[in-house]
Formats: sequence, C-alpha cells, structure tokens
Amino acid sequence: MKVGETLPREGSGFIMLFGDIIEHGMKRNPLGEALRMGTEAVTYVDLAGRVDRAASAFLRRGLKAGDRVAVYLAKSVPTVTALLGVARAGGVFVPVNPVLKARQVNHVLADSGAVMLVTSADRLAMLRQEGEPLPPSVREIILESAWDAFLAEAGDGAIGYPGPGDLAALLYTSGSTGLPKGVMLSHRNLTTGARSVASYLDNTADDRILCVLPLSFDYGLSQVSTALLSGGSAVLINHLFPQDILTALEREAITGLACVPPLWLQLLTLEWPDGIARTLRYVTNSGGRMPRHAIAALRQRVPDTKIFLMYGLTEAFRSTYLDPDEVDRRPDSIGKAIPHARIDVVDAGGNSAAPGEPGELVHSGPLVAQGYWRDPERTAARFRPLPPSFGSADPAVWSGDTVTRDADGFLYFVERHDSMIKTSGYRVSPTEIEDVLYEVDGVSEAVALGVPHPALGQAIVCLVSLRDEEATSSDDVLAHCRAQLPAFMVPRAVILRETLPRNANGKIDRSGLAREMAGMFGATA
Repeated sequence: MKVGETLPREGSGFIMLFGDIIEHGMKRNPLGEALRMGTEAVTYVDLAGRVDRAASAFLRRGLKAGDRVAVYLAKSVPTVTALLGVARAGGVFVPVNPVLKARQVNHVLADSGAVMLVTSADRLAMLRQEGEPLPPSVREIILESAWDAFLAEAGDGAIGYPGPGDLAALLYTSGSTGLPKGVMLSHRNLTTGARSVASYLDNTADDRILCVLPLSFDYGLSQVSTALLSGGSAVLINHLFPQDILTALEREAITGLACVPPLWLQLLTLEWPDGIARTLRYVTNSGGRMPRHAIAALRQRVPDTKIFLMYGLTEAFRSTYLDPDEVDRRPDSIGKAIPHARIDVVDAGGNSAAPGEPGELVHSGPLVAQGYWRDPERTAARFRPLPPSFGSADPAVWSGDTVTRDADGFLYFVERHDSMIKTSGYRVSPTEIEDVLYEVDGVSEAVALGVPHPALGQAIVCLVSLRDEEATSSDDVLAHCRAQLPAFMVPRAVILRETLPRNANGKIDRSGLAREMAGMFGATA
C-alpha cells in the first residue's frame, strides 16, 4: 500500500492489517512525529516509506507468506520498522525480549522456526559465544548496524499483502510448565486490540506515549500500536535506572505512561519533577495489582492524571479496565470488559457465577488469539468454547484466573489456578527455572516457588536438596542461574534442604512449601 491509498477495512470499521496502522495515524497527523528515539525523530511520512522499503527488502531476501522473522533488539527505530515491515510483507514477526540470554533466545528461534534474525552485532556475538549454534532454520541475519543498507535493497515491485485473519505475530509467554510458548496473534487481533485500547484511553494525535516496556510484551507492543493508530508519537526509551523514566517524562512532555507494579513502586520512591504533572494526561497499570498505597502516592504526584487499572493476558491481548472515575471507590477492582471483548465468570459447574461467587474469567470475541504455535494439545486445553448455556459461539480463552463479580458488574482478581510465577510483571515458568537448577552438579531435587514480595509481586525462591557426596553451595547454584537466566528469572534466594517434603501422592509438596515461605519477604499473598 502506498501513501494516500484507501485503507482496507472490515465492515465494523476496524483496520484490517497491522502494517497499515501508520497510514491511519498519518491521516490524522500527516506531518507529525511518529517515533522518537533520543534525538532522532521520524515523521509519519518517513516511517511509512521506511516500512514499505523494509517489506520490499524482506521479500527480496526470500521472505514468503507466513515465514517467521525474529527481532532481537533493544527498542529503536529499526526495531519498530522491522516489526511493521515484516507484517506488511506478509510475514510473522517474533519480538524477542532483549534481556534474554542465549538459551532462551535459541529456544524462541528454534520453536518458531524463524528464517531470519534481525539483531545487533554484540547480541549475535553473545549468542555464538554462550549458546549452541543458531537453529538451522535461520538462513538470514540482518544486523542493526547494516539496517540502512538493508532498506536500500528495496525495489519498486509489489509487496506482500496478507488478510486480516492471517498470522501476524508470535509473542512468547511462559506458562506453569515447560519453556515459553508462542501465542499466535492475527492482524485482526492486533489492530482490534489497538483500536479498543486507544478508544478507552482517548488517544489522539496530541498524545506522546513513553514506551518503557519491552516490545516482546503485549502490553509494551500496545504502546507503539496505539500511538501510531492515533497519530500520536511513540517515544522509545531503553532505561537503565527509574530516574531515566522521570527525566524523559518531563523532557519529552509525555502524556501517557504504562508500567507494571514493580516499576511503579520504584518510580514512586523518587522525587518527580514538577513538569511531569503539567503534561501527563493518563497512566496505566497491568501485569499485577497496583497496591493502594501506590495509587495514593500517584495521586499526590500527579493529581490531575487519570489512572487506568487494567488486566490482560497475552492470549487475549487485554481483557478489562477500570474507569478512572471508579479507582477511588474500587481500588482493588480490575474493572469491566474493554471494548470488543466479552468477559464471563464461569463457576465450577460450568454456569455463570452469581455476584460474589468465585469463578474462572473467560474472555471471548475478536481479541482472542489463534492458539499456541505448533501445540494443539495446550491450545485445545486453553482455547475452548463457553458452555452452550452462555449462548456464544465466539472464540474463547480460559484464563486460569479466579475472579469474582460484584452486583454492579465490576470484577475482582482472586488467584491463579496454576503454579506460574508472576514477578516484576513477567510470567515465569517454575519448570524452566528448575531445569536450570538440575544442571548444577550435586543437585538431587529442586523446586522453584513464587513467594509474595512487596515490590516484585512475587519473588522467586528455590529449594534444593543435594546428593550426599556433593559440596555444592547455594552460592554455586545462584552463580549458575545468573549465567543462564535473565535477571528477572534469577532466584532471590536458594535454600538448601536435606530433603524436600512430599504430599500424599509422593510429589514434592509445592503448596506446603509455598505456605511455609509465604512471609519470607514480609508480604502476604
């Protein structure tokens, strides 16, 4: 598609293709700033041209419809251009969290079957030094330092043009067992999600959204997509310290900021420049509950800023939000369904739960993902229809989260069904950590737990038993974890035990250990 052409749309008015959000934003703000990274500013016209050239260059390198392209970079203009260019070319982009280390990156590359990798020279060197050879599927490596030369390969021929139901992205997320799995998102999923979120946040061409979170995280990717859809500016930042975020908020006159609870708690320990309150129109929270004291502290620092408390899961992009006018009355609520989503609470008998009765949150509608990549068994378990009594044939995803609904229809999170750890806004598989623990000489048994923590949500604590003849220490175990895992997955503590307790079935008593450790960091579940 070229600048100025009419956008293809569904009957309900949604943009069909993820790569076309730039043109939508350009209609609202043709000469405006689409992206900013430090001192580099890219207008909508410029970005549209770069994305078209990237799509053409990918196709000239042999990209075919449905091929996966992994992008393993920190946030940058080339990163965003690559993601959109892959989508425009009819490929599937696979954003890889830049904090991951070789073993996790190689899993994503191998599992996705990525045929191309966009990365930096230092990250490529790390992969080659620390990990096994790149998976054989990766036939092309495009370095960020050569990105301009790559764009120069573009030709004048036709570019790929996928359909709205075609696969656009694989976002890798952890479950309670095994390695991360790829959630399959279509163009319709991504563009409907962007339109939904932009509508309740009232995003416009005047917005300047600070993009703090990784683009491999659906919440982080959403900051870019909603900004571009609305004609606003996505301001990219790779921060080293929380203070960097506050500096950017004032310097860039930011109007919208999204964070996870641990980051909010860090920011709220700092002095906020006065200029932030003059421009910051709204803030959002997802990835865990925002503590009441944090909400109160935000109110003090930015009293006129709207606070949106949200709940979501990668398998359905976003599910609920709490209207800012309700935050003071219902600070513990996750709100109601976002636009274009249906949210039901299903009790143990498969019926709609009564007010106050716990049940599983089930999300249905056009935001529901297409399932897990090459994993029909787990897809069938998680993505299944609502019971017939609900009268809906829409695709549905069962969240695994227990919630209640009050008499006014507001939802409240209760607990997760599985043992997945939620730390620093990340979903972490205990099995993935345990696999690393078992690599340490002398480890006989190991278990990884999520323990309540006042700043992290949950801290990772590992209990390990050793073979009698080994002299391995907890420091040895931690050193191996630091070498093999990204920082957010490294245990806060490793505790050595002669034996680990068993339940009646002979399995390690995870629930008993979790109760024993619950007060370790002075927090409660």
